[in-house]
Amino acid sequence: MKVALGCNHRGFSAKRDLIPQLQALGYQIEDFGCGSFTAVDYCEIAYPVAVAVASHQCDLGILIDCNGMGMSLVANKVRGVRAAAVYDDFTARCARESYHCNVIGIGAELVGGKEILRIVKVFLATTVAPGRHVRRVEKLTKIEETVAQAYDANYH
Repeated sequence: MKVALGCNHRGFSAKRDLIPQLQALGYQIEDFGCGSFTAVDYCEIAYPVAVAVASHQCDLGILIDCNGMGMSLVANKVRGVRAAAVYDDFTARCARESYHCNVIGIGAELVGGKEILRIVKVFLATTVAPGRHVRRVEKLTKIEETVAQAYDANYH
């Protein structure tokens, strides 16, 4: 499985620690930055990660910032991405299983390093659930397509 991974400066340390741990588990990592503690706007990292997932260049995406929210918001602007900010095993499992999320945002200032690895492992190992969840995600996808078509009709 190929995983898109990105962070801003506030998630750099966590991302740096996470990469070799995921590689040791057999995941192929595409690192979208950032590469240091130098300040970078979360939009500059989250957007290319989301595009990589939406275009199927990568299977899933992991974003790490201060609280997981900013990068998740950016990722959700990309058609084909469903991103959620997650904080524990339960929210990571629900994001993937119930909502069929393909990107998660994690807050490095809310969740410790060992916990981040556990959350990511849960997310990556969880499969999307059939049944009522599929129906709901189909409705969500229809909303996404309706919004995209309206945007295209008005701005292109």
